[in-house]
Amino acid sequence: MKFWKTFDIEVIKFKEGKHEIDFEIGDSFFQNFEDNEIVEKGRLTTRVIVNKGANVIELNFHIKGTVQLTCDRSLEVYDQPLDFSEKMIYKYGAEEKEIDEDVYMITRDTPSINVAQLIYEFILLALPAKKIHPDYRNELDNEDLEVEGGYVYIDDELETELEDETPDSSQESKPVDPRWEQLMKLKNKEQS
Repeated sequence: MKFWKTFDIEVIKFKEGKHEIDFEIGDSFFQNFEDNEIVEKGRLTTRVIVNKGANVIELNFHIKGTVQLTCDRSLEVYDQPLDFSEKMIYKYGAEEKEIDEDVYMITRDTPSINVAQLIYEFILLALPAKKIHPDYRNELDNEDLEVEGGYVYIDDELETELEDETPDSSQESKPVDPRWEQLMKLKNKEQS
């Protein structure tokens, strides 16, 4: 299919050293992935810097642009800016297999590396966990304050008291809990 071929990097043709390749990503890019339910539209540019060595090929991706997301709260569509970098390493070996999540083994006669799936996965991983429209990001939501077993209580007075407290020897000591007082007496007896 022609779409997939446009994301081939023909590594066999490259000499050792650095090479730059740019890919333009539009709405049609996202429509070519069957499991795509999160991102359907977007305008991004992907710059891939290929650093080919004797035994390894390092691909550095810089992806920048916007994708259209649906707000989890209001269900409004909004543009989410993205600007991030990722890295993938291809090592030469006897067979093609994944070694690690960012290390892949290829054979020396592998003609090209297709980066479409990688770019797609990088974009999905860069999306925020909570997709909130910019108009609603500053609002304090009760669910953001939820804690297991109840809610967090925010007391402005307590916050200012804690900020004002500084360890100062000139301040009068506050009364100590009687249980601690007894323990301190025992401790002081042992030390003397």
